[in-house]
Amino acid sequence: MSVKVRFAPSPTGKLHVGNVRTALVNWLFAKGQGGSFVLRIDDTDLARSTPEFEQGIEDDLSWLGLTWDERYNQSKRFDRYEEAAARLKASGRLYPAYETADELDRRRKVQLSRGLPPIYDRAALELTEDQKAAYEAEGRRPHWRFKLEGKRVAWEDLARGHAEVDTASMSDPVLIREDGLFLYTLPSVVDDIDMAISHIIRGEDHVTNTGAQIEIFEALGATIPGFAHMPLLVGADGAALSKRLGSLSISDMRDQGYEPIAITSHLGRIGTSDPLEVAESVQALGASFAFTKMGRSPARYDTADLDRLNAQALHVMDYLTAQPRLQTLDADLGEAFWSVVRGNLSRFADVVEMAKIVRGPIQPVIEDAAFIDAAAALLPEVIDDTAWSAWTNAVKTETGAKGKALFMPLRLALTGQAHGPDMAAMAPLIGRETIQRRLKGEAA
Repeated sequence: MSVKVRFAPSPTGKLHVGNVRTALVNWLFAKGQGGSFVLRIDDTDLARSTPEFEQGIEDDLSWLGLTWDERYNQSKRFDRYEEAAARLKASGRLYPAYETADELDRRRKVQLSRGLPPIYDRAALELTEDQKAAYEAEGRRPHWRFKLEGKRVAWEDLARGHAEVDTASMSDPVLIREDGLFLYTLPSVVDDIDMAISHIIRGEDHVTNTGAQIEIFEALGATIPGFAHMPLLVGADGAALSKRLGSLSISDMRDQGYEPIAITSHLGRIGTSDPLEVAESVQALGASFAFTKMGRSPARYDTADLDRLNAQALHVMDYLTAQPRLQTLDADLGEAFWSVVRGNLSRFADVVEMAKIVRGPIQPVIEDAAFIDAAAALLPEVIDDTAWSAWTNAVKTETGAKGKALFMPLRLALTGQAHGPDMAAMAPLIGRETIQRRLKGEAA
């Protein structure tokens, strides 16, 4: 079987890490199997969908490297959904129900008070044509429910193993609202059939939905695709992440300076047996992906891990990759500079401060003027790769200072900072003239 998967976001908001993890796992599975990835925009809710959010989805996926092989808009496929609905109505599997939301709520409360499961009782199936006409005359419009067979639906789940859902314990799902709007379920099944989707990969909160959807596939005479239901994301504290997803949008994370490979490595490997390290590329992630590596416990999303991976991605980034971005930030001081400072970056934009150390001006921090004067007198005539070692040894001999007492005052005087790149490599970049000026306390 040729693998073909889909990601079907709604353009009613920004993509967040939960959405992107679903997209990513679909993409990794498809590319690891030599298959294809479909982007399907679920814009059937015309009132809430916007072109801006749709463009944002494309921008976010492209930035992450999750390119698609086919692209569709569900809003352009209403005719296919109408055809499928007509078939289900003709076969008696899709039936009109006229209860209002308040009536259904009261009915559920009565069922619960009697110790009964709050599932729909199919009262609409008992309506006569005259009763339906009376409702219509009142101005009521029906919602349309899919009649479940009430059986055990089983499948072999790629992520969970053997799975079963008893549709007898479920309410007949509403597929079309009173206003004629198609809810997610029917368009999704119709599209999966028409687009020959081989596997549906999503969160484990959809397991129950899968039982109903399999029955719709069967009712439409279609082949049942494979399924994989992933454990959901939780925060570092183990609490549900869903309420915090709004602050974890991909566009915001891009603005905060996270690297795309750090995000994809993080989301692609948390909750798996793979080491949580940055991948060489998203393609390499796909080559190593397997559902057998995915655990059953919720995947813990910890921004501390993401920060570590982000720094790791910068530490191994080569100069040719970094150069265009360095130029954009007016911080391209050459390959030697990049090689020295990249190991100290947490965000790429941090390089601006590193460049300032080299070309100034910075304000030296001098706490012991006598010590710095003594060091200045011993400064080598040539500042090359060996100068720092020779200089600090001479200062140590002259002053008796060693360890932190030796190195920290010099770092503060030359960089204005207590931490930073290796000074032996930075000193030649700063240059002797600037070093002399800074040792005098001048901003340079």
